[in-house]
Amino acid sequence: MLFIAVHVFTVYVSICSTPFIPNKMTARTFLFAAFVIFLTVSRSIAQTEADGALGTWYSEGKESKIEIHKKGDRYFGKTVWVHRKNADGSPVLDTNNPDAKLRGRPVTGIVLLREFKYAGENVWEDGKIYDPKNGKTYSCKMTLAGKNRLDVRGYIGISLMGRTTTWTRVE
Repeated sequence: MLFIAVHVFTVYVSICSTPFIPNKMTARTFLFAAFVIFLTVSRSIAQTEADGALGTWYSEGKESKIEIHKKGDRYFGKTVWVHRKNADGSPVLDTNNPDAKLRGRPVTGIVLLREFKYAGENVWEDGKIYDPKNGKTYSCKMTLAGKNRLDVRGYIGISLMGRTTTWTRVE
């Protein structure tokens, strides 16, 4: 980005100092157009980064698949597949949920990740993650550590007091 800005400035200076341009208005028009293009490109790149976590991810150990989607400017993740089944083949239920009314629902379909905001530099913060294994909800932060690697950190209070799991993108 900085390279583009420096390049545009250099071109502007050379246009302004070129004797064949009849007036400075042409140079200003060029600079304005270049600035608009620069803003458009930088916004597009920022949007691409913000949406880098979208898609389907395997949880650690490939126990489940979570689909991360966007609503407005917030990010959510829903379980779309769970490897484990009950002995009779029926789906695993959310039996540890603190709300007794929700203990009969299947784990597949539960929104595990809620309300994440993109903080920049491939980090999503201020979200919550629900762990159906123990029925608890934690504060959470996600970091895209590569195109196909997402580090998901659940914690209580501050991020230092937590645990990170690594999810891999479903190809």
